[in-house]
Amino acid sequence: MYSRFVLAFGALLLLSGCATLTPEERRAADEAKCRSYGFTSGTDAFAECLQRIDLDRRAEWRARRIEMDLWQRPTVIYHPVVVRKRD
Repeated sequence: MYSRFVLAFGALLLLSGCATLTPEERRAADEAKCRSYGFTSGTDAFAECLQRIDLDRRAEWRARRIEMDLWQRPTVIYHPVVVRKRD
């Protein structure tokens, strides 16, 4: 049982390491995507394509961050206590 857990954890670590791209790899992937859309390197349209990809990535990151912030808000439970004055 323990060895299966260690094996699964090791595999998960290896796979999670593959998901991270260096800035150079990300730039190359973005350029390849813009070329696949038909844009030519060195043109204004190509630069705009790269800019839009970057802006989309940033907007997605902000949306995920806002969503995570909503989950981390403290829960406030309001329960009024009525105190009556004694005569």
